[in-house]
Amino acid sequence: MRVRPTGPIVPSSNIQGNALIVVIAIMAFLACLTLGAVSMVRSTAASWESQISREITIQIKPDDNLDMDKALASARDIALGFVGTKSGQIVDEAATARLLEPWLGAGLDLKELPVPRLVIITIDETHPPDFEAMRNLLKDQIPQASLDDHRTWVDRLVSMAHTTVLIGTGVLLLVFTAMVLTVVFATRGALSSNRHIVEVLHFVGAESTFVATEFQKHFLKISLKGSAAGSALAALFFASAGFLQSRTIATPQTDQATALFGTFSVGALGYLGILATMIIIALLTTVTARFTVMRTIYEIDLIRSDPGRSESVQN
Repeated sequence: MRVRPTGPIVPSSNIQGNALIVVIAIMAFLACLTLGAVSMVRSTAASWESQISREITIQIKPDDNLDMDKALASARDIALGFVGTKSGQIVDEAATARLLEPWLGAGLDLKELPVPRLVIITIDETHPPDFEAMRNLLKDQIPQASLDDHRTWVDRLVSMAHTTVLIGTGVLLLVFTAMVLTVVFATRGALSSNRHIVEVLHFVGAESTFVATEFQKHFLKISLKGSAAGSALAALFFASAGFLQSRTIATPQTDQATALFGTFSVGALGYLGILATMIIIALLTTVTARFTVMRTIYEIDLIRSDPGRSESVQN
């Protein structure tokens, strides 16, 4: 005797699986895209913060009675006398002219313009010097000098990074919420069209967990296909963007984009995050389907025990 192969309890043809796969793929793509964008902005902001935190700037304004070269050397020596400073560099006239070239053009003669001169001091990030004491000493010794420790810029970068994380988290929550609602409606639609199957299984003694598990397996396959497709597209997008950026490096457009957003490569951790997002979406879809099935079966039992409650349950 040959045993006839059994078919699935939940007929795939009765559930619009392809449409749901596309929706989950879109949700997964948007979630991974948001995660990668937040990761890039955080990485760029951290890089900016680290670069700014490593250096402080002493600015000396020109004056008729001031020997600029002597004042620059004196300011550097004063700063290096504090604990927490590593090295000091005087920005020469050629470097200062290059800094002003985008705004004032080439061929500048700094002696004819009242252009401040700069001294860049590298500090120890873990044990920074006493900026207030350094500022006061510089002001006493060189009245034309002012110290900029970049605290304002660092605070702004930290605020920007936190705001970006909050916005990205909000977008991720919206994407997950939309996906959960989509799965709930799809599961309820599947149960409505297969309600007779569920009722027959109940009559023959099938447990609610068994029926829920069958629907759970079905939606797990759908969610894995959709989330894998969306996550793969997001990973391909970041890989392609990073490749194009590396091929067009040193162009004005790429330099501006790199300065603002950093590199489009999310790195190994970014791809692990995309993989984790895919798994979370698949598990969230499966769990949502299970709870929706259990809730619907409970409503079926409630109506069967008391038909008068059908209207209240449906509402």
